[in-house]
Amino acid sequence: MDGNHEKKYIFYLLAGITLMTTSCSNRTDRTGYSGEDLSKILSIQRDRTSKQTVLTVASPVSWKIYSGPSPNSINLSAPLLEGYEAGEYVLDVPADYRSYFQVVTPKGEALLAEQHLPLEGAFNFRDLGGIRTAEGRYVRWGRIFRSDDLSQLTDYDLTYLNNIPIVSVVDFRSETEIENAPDRLPASVNGDYKFSISPGNLGDLSIENITNLSEQQADSLMMMINEWLVSMPEAVEMTKKFFRLLQDEVNLPLVFHCTAGKDRTGMAAYLFLYSLGVDEETIFNNYLDSNKYLRRKYATYIQAYPALAPLLTVDRRFLEAGAKRIREEHGSVEKYLKDVMKVDIDKMRSIYLYPVR
Repeated sequence: MDGNHEKKYIFYLLAGITLMTTSCSNRTDRTGYSGEDLSKILSIQRDRTSKQTVLTVASPVSWKIYSGPSPNSINLSAPLLEGYEAGEYVLDVPADYRSYFQVVTPKGEALLAEQHLPLEGAFNFRDLGGIRTAEGRYVRWGRIFRSDDLSQLTDYDLTYLNNIPIVSVVDFRSETEIENAPDRLPASVNGDYKFSISPGNLGDLSIENITNLSEQQADSLMMMINEWLVSMPEAVEMTKKFFRLLQDEVNLPLVFHCTAGKDRTGMAAYLFLYSLGVDEETIFNNYLDSNKYLRRKYATYIQAYPALAPLLTVDRRFLEAGAKRIREEHGSVEKYLKDVMKVDIDKMRSIYLYPVR
C-alpha cells in the first residue's frame, strides 16, 4: 500500500469509527422512560376513519421517533422520523396493526402509542398505558384496556385487536345486556369472562323505561350506583374476580368493559389505577375522557331526552361518591384494595409499571 492509499485508508477508518460512535450516541439501547415527563408535549393519535397515525409535538424540542409492533420490538437502529419543531407529523406505519413508538429527546425518552384505539365499532376503547404515577413511573402499554360494548366490532377491528393480541375479555354487563348485544371477539381471545354487575338493574332498563326521570333524579341515581358498585356484595365479588385475573400475567393483554365503558368500567379503572399509585386527579381525568369519546354514541339520545344526560355521560361527582363510600366504610382505598379485593399492591406494580431507568 503506497503512502497516498495508506492515508486514505486511515481517513476512512477514522471516519467510520466516528460515524459509528455518533450513531450509537444518538439512539437508545432499550425502550422505556427516562428524564423529564414528556407526556405534556408528545402524543400519538390514530384516526378511526383514515387510520392515519400522527405524532403531535406541542413545544419545540429536538426529537427522534422509532417504531415497532410491540413495546419490546421497536427498531432502534434507525428513526422513523426526526425533527426539532412543534407541530403534527404523519407517521408511515401499517394500518392493520398497532404500532408502538420510542421517542428520544435531549430532555428525556418516552414510549408512546395511541391511548384511544381507532376502532370502527367501539367508541370508548382505550389503552391505560402511558399514565404516570405519583412516583413518576408509567403504566405499561398494551397490557390492559377499557372499553364500551364490543358487539359492533368490524372485521378491521377484530384484525387490529387480534394483532395486539387481546387474550382475555372481562364483560361487566348484565345477562340481559349480553343477550341483547353479544360481543364480537378477536380470534386471539382465549378467556371470555362474564362478570355481570347489575346495580339497581339499570343495565336491564331501556331508554323508554326511564324517560320519566328528572335530571336531578338521574344525577342522584348515578351517584348511588357508584356507591353500590363498591359496596353491593354481588358487585364486590365480580370486581374481586377481575383483580384475580389481573394478578396473573397469563391473562394479559386484557380488556374490561360494560355497555358504555364509563360506570362499571369506570369504577374498575379507578381501582386498577389507584392500585398502581396513580394520583386521584389523573384518575378522574381519565374517567372524564368518556364524555369526549361517547359523544357520538349517545348524542341522539341526549338530544331527544336531555334529562337523561347524567345516565349517558360522566360527572366527577359520580366517581367521587364511590370513592367516598370506600373511605367511609374501610378507611382508605388502599385498605379496601388489600382487604376486600385481595390485591397484592407490589405484585400489581411489578406487572403493570415500567421499571425506573
